Amino acid sequence: MRFPINRSAALMLAALIVLSSGPAVAKDKGGGVPPAPIHVTGPAADYPVTVGDPFTIGSTVWTPTDQMNYDAVGKADVGTDGSLAGVSAAHKTLPIPSYAEVTSLDTGRTILLRIVKRGPMLNDVLTELSPLAAQQLGVAPGSNAPVRVRRVNPPEQERALLRSGGSAPERIETPEGLLKVLRRKLADQSPLLPPPSIPPAMPTGVPAEALAQMSVNRPPIRPEGGAREPSPISAPVAPPTPKAAQPKPILKPTPKPVAPKAAPSAAPARVGEPAARRGAAIVQVGAFSLEANARGLAAKLGGKVTKSGAFWRVYLGPYGNRDSAAGALEKAKRAGYKDARIQNVN
Repeated sequence: MRFPINRSAALMLAALIVLSSGPAVAKDKGGGVPPAPIHVTGPAADYPVTVGDPFTIGSTVWTPTDQMNYDAVGKADVGTDGSLAGVSAAHKTLPIPSYAEVTSLDTGRTILLRIVKRGPMLNDVLTELSPLAAQQLGVAPGSNAPVRVRRVNPPEQERALLRSGGSAPERIETPEGLLKVLRRKLADQSPLLPPPSIPPAMPTGVPAEALAQMSVNRPPIRPEGGAREPSPISAPVAPPTPKAAQPKPILKPTPKPVAPKAAPSAAPARVGEPAARRGAAIVQVGAFSLEANARGLAAKLGGKVTKSGAFWRVYLGPYGNRDSAAGALEKAKRAGYKDARIQNVN
């Protein structure tokens, strides 16, 4: 027995199924759904870090390197082509992206910025600032302002501010004594050359005793070029007291003259501290448990070695005052010894 078919109801049901299914999803040529664009945010936006290949400007070859302790002085230009946004800059050798503190050698003002571009393509210009970075630093376009560029590793909060187009808090102004040293360094380095190869920096925040223990298993550092090691520093020896003059013999017996007492010699200075320079300043570079390591570093930096307890200290100086020692401190830190510090010679 056949049941009657309601054709109108069947057509209505088919129309409802088509309408509820919605529009067809577009597919790519491979038959899959095309992926949505991904916008990277957070710390992942700083990766991957690109170093790049060597390149030539004129006859000078510049080699980008991932140098953590980069610190240089030079001239800064201001970009006007719109390729630099936010508080950013271009640099010839620092990785992209990376972060640096830039100091104006005219005012001592220091800001944090993000390196996002390779350049500038001029041998005598160290860095190119974005308009916002130049405004924050107080540098006018076309001024070729003298600056210091020092690579740093800022906290994530400050990185996020720069990535989003904002600005990080301004740094403490550089003291005038250090600015004089940096200006003198800039005046002596014309023309601007690619950065030299610098040994890795020592870990920061590690006590001298711990650094000395780290050097126990290291092979002795030999002076470069066969230079003779400096002799140990010892306390100056007081000149011998002249003997009292003996009286001439006479015919008549007389009581023997009493020789005058020798004048007490001056108290010796402490080991490694020239007596004539007490009250001056030295730059302590490091402490080692092996004398050979200490002497190797001293020969390399042109410093001196003195023994203090169980350790051999390497230092530069002495200098007339702390300001005079600032240049030697910068020299030690550029060589990779970030824990170097100025000490008074009491």
